[in-house]
Amino acid sequence: MEKVLQDRIALVTGGAQGLGQALCQRLAKEGCHVIVADLNEEKAIQTAESITASTDRRAIAVKVDVSDEAQVEAMVNRCVQEFGRLDIMVANAGILIAEEITEFPAEKWRAVMNVNLFGYFLCAKHAARVMKAQKSGAIIEINSKSGKKGSFKNSAYAASKFGGIGLTQSIALELAEYGVRVNAVLPGNMLDSPLWTEGPNALFKQYARNRGITEEQVRQIYIDQVPMKRGCSYDDVSNVVVFLASDQSSYMTGQAINVTGGQEMR
Repeated sequence: MEKVLQDRIALVTGGAQGLGQALCQRLAKEGCHVIVADLNEEKAIQTAESITASTDRRAIAVKVDVSDEAQVEAMVNRCVQEFGRLDIMVANAGILIAEEITEFPAEKWRAVMNVNLFGYFLCAKHAARVMKAQKSGAIIEINSKSGKKGSFKNSAYAASKFGGIGLTQSIALELAEYGVRVNAVLPGNMLDSPLWTEGPNALFKQYARNRGITEEQVRQIYIDQVPMKRGCSYDDVSNVVVFLASDQSSYMTGQAINVTGGQEMR
């Protein structure tokens, strides 16, 4: 039985770990050959090798800083060189730095915008260059529920994600006539992901510090905000990404799809 994304070529930024890694693995399972693009080349190689070892799909790793246009252009060119086309661009790379507005270092605020918004623009720009010529393709931004509602002491991230939805809608209008669809996926809080749990800048640590409470109290606050009373999982997001990448969503473009357990409904 042919898979829903049989033999399509998918490029995922921030694909080496966390949600990005899960998306790479799921896209391969659905039939894609995958380019794992990440700033962390070592982990990107490991992810690509694990896909090749566990499936019959090809996977390659590419080191990229999505805020550097020359690197993004080279990444897309490498994809076309290796596979001859680009069918699915998943702009997943992102960072989150949370600070009170009066204390937010300007260079850190700008860094969030450079990766999350400018980086998405660069990926969409160079993917569109290839997809317009093909007259087919799907560009998918991994956005956030913070793209539709402000986030407490988290202005840079929310601003970047609000901007991402505006960019998604705008380029969807531009690319519709070429058969290229552009959509965004807005996950809720992935409370068990590395973004929340690992390293000195883990969100649980940042939010606990900002609010003067424990990390466990932070977790409970975020669970209590969700009508379905659980965090968002990688599978929850992957299911929607596969749908948007496939022909099953062929009449959808410019959309920002909530995957939030009912927390965000607009």
